[in-house]
Amino acid sequence: MRIYEFAKNHGKENKDIIKILTDMGIEVKSHMSSMPEELTEKIEKMLSGAPVETKVPAVKEQPQAAVKTVPAAPAKTPEAPAVKAAAVPEKKQAPAPAKKAAESVHVPAPEPAETAPAPAAAPAVPAAPEKEILEINKSMTVSEFAAALEIKPVELIKKLMGMGVLASMNQVLSEEEVQIIADEYNKIIKFKDIFGDDIFAEVPDNPKDLKPRCPIVTIMGHVDHGKTSLLDAIRESNVVSGEHGGITQKIGAYKVSTGHGDVVFLDTPGHAAFTAMRARGAKATDIVILIVAADDGIMPQTKEAIDHAKAAGAPIIVAINKIDKEGANPDKIKQELTKYGLVPEEWGGKTQVVAISAKKKIGINDLLERILLESEMLELKTNPDTYAQGVVIEGRLDKGRGAVGTVLLQKGTLKIGDAFITNYTYGKVRAIFNDQGKRLKDAKAVIPVEVLGFEEVPNAGDKIKVFPNDKEVKQIAAKRSTDIRRFQDDKKKKKMTLEDLHKKIESGAEKKLQVIIKGDGIGSVEALSEAIEKISSDNGIQVQVIHKDVGDITESDVLLADASDAVVIGFFVSVLPAAKDLAKQEGVEIKIYHIIYEVVDSIKAAMEGLLEPEYELVEIGEAEVRQVFKVESENVNIAGSYMRKGKAYQDSTAAVKRNGYELLRAEVKTLKRFKDTVKEVKEGYEFGVVVEGYKEPAVGDTIIFFEERQKLKKL
Repeated sequence: MRIYEFAKNHGKENKDIIKILTDMGIEVKSHMSSMPEELTEKIEKMLSGAPVETKVPAVKEQPQAAVKTVPAAPAKTPEAPAVKAAAVPEKKQAPAPAKKAAESVHVPAPEPAETAPAPAAAPAVPAAPEKEILEINKSMTVSEFAAALEIKPVELIKKLMGMGVLASMNQVLSEEEVQIIADEYNKIIKFKDIFGDDIFAEVPDNPKDLKPRCPIVTIMGHVDHGKTSLLDAIRESNVVSGEHGGITQKIGAYKVSTGHGDVVFLDTPGHAAFTAMRARGAKATDIVILIVAADDGIMPQTKEAIDHAKAAGAPIIVAINKIDKEGANPDKIKQELTKYGLVPEEWGGKTQVVAISAKKKIGINDLLERILLESEMLELKTNPDTYAQGVVIEGRLDKGRGAVGTVLLQKGTLKIGDAFITNYTYGKVRAIFNDQGKRLKDAKAVIPVEVLGFEEVPNAGDKIKVFPNDKEVKQIAAKRSTDIRRFQDDKKKKKMTLEDLHKKIESGAEKKLQVIIKGDGIGSVEALSEAIEKISSDNGIQVQVIHKDVGDITESDVLLADASDAVVIGFFVSVLPAAKDLAKQEGVEIKIYHIIYEVVDSIKAAMEGLLEPEYELVEIGEAEVRQVFKVESENVNIAGSYMRKGKAYQDSTAAVKRNGYELLRAEVKTLKRFKDTVKEVKEGYEFGVVVEGYKEPAVGDTIIFFEERQKLKKL
């Protein structure tokens, strides 16, 4: 019996039964877990107050195959029958009425010897019928699964409702839901792996085939702190001269041979590719080099890099660069690093810190030695003599060569003519180039290469795998093309949101909520972070801030949230358009607040299941247009206004009224005080406003400002 069924039958909540099991020392994954019959009997006794034995069987997570025989239970008393009657619980009390009837009706005694009845045989326990194995795809809708079970969709929907799942005909079911329903219909589910993301699953290699491999290192840090200069110093080639503005223009991947061994370096601008890889489940980095300028210190992108590296679980080596410059203070940098949990080894910590000058090539050998020392501790190995596997670092469309992918080859050997599949496309290798542009016939892991032959441009972070033949690849690609987008859409729906947090807590699927905070100032970010991290619930759920910073919400924030299954919380900030689009695409939730206690209340309410995905527009301010300013350079009219009451925010919704009639309702694009863009205007102030679609403001127009707020259930 499933935990949720037992709880429902006994008028209890899932968490009550899970707590009892946990107190008994039994590990429970969720309310969908199965309980053996002996265990249900023991818990029933506990609920009734009867004493029970403490030794209990473990809760089983997977539906069991058919039981062909039932072993006899050990007899507890001399009178116990050979086969335990409890094996058929509904017949336990059957003998009692028969005995009573015998006492009330006179029955003549049977004649001895000849008519004496033979001793009654022990009741037989019939073997459970064999379960049919049903082989299905992983991403099945309700209607498709009903067809596979040969039942009507309405019947399946009713079954799901009984489990507390409200599903439509076209809703994709989770694997757990499919397993539970199948068990009720006496079927064992076998998922077809070949066309899902399981094709990228790691197949264990024979230990004899594994050979030591070089480390894959990602260089991260703030703009202008010397990421590319460091790579330039290591490669002893002038990469920087062809770039502009101090920002790496193209994602690079380079294999460098040193006197200490080979190292593969990834150079990632904005950390986007690094996070995209992690978001798609690819581990593309063994070690992170965090570069910090000795004359500058910890900057916003430095903090971001630290949080990204920690979220990925990669060891960090700090390179303090520009030690030759005037004003350099390495000790001050080390002190700042301790605030972020990076304590140098010489100060009793675990973080390796190296002082370098990339331009003057000071400390470079020391840094390489530290990298290889760290990699020795990681004991990195791979099988270079199998079918190739790796991860796409960058994809682009080249006019002369078609779709091109920069691939980090992590396993096996890639050859011309190899047929391959990625998460979203496929192809056949037409050409291979190394990082220096040299054409190769084949490439052995671990190495970054440029590959020609993709059918479509691959995504950064896509996994890539070679298959034995071209025909098999085309068959798999054709099958996946219909399911893969739906599978990805379904994964988006399962991303963390505050609204469904309680459901995930109840099911045991979540034990913590990860949060990214972006605010309008250091003080508010720290105050909000402190308030959020203090939140806990009776279920032992922890709230963890994995990244916090000042400024608007960017694509990088969304990528980190996507990779870490986190919720993005903004405080008095805006969401950049590109970030808004990416969040929608990846199913990442972004919440904007203007009062700290509202954030805390929302998270608490979400934990307790009181937060519903319902919103309402609340009027917060009213202004009168008193003058119109035309900005020729931007071809826009600004409504010079006076805030009569309330206030307005930069992300407010505005309704424009003229002569009592509403002209339009749209988002505020800009709020200005004099020449400065501001995030809030209060009552009694004059200001300028640009509203989306409000092209011809008129003196006398009324602008009403609204704020979108969530409706919370009241306790």
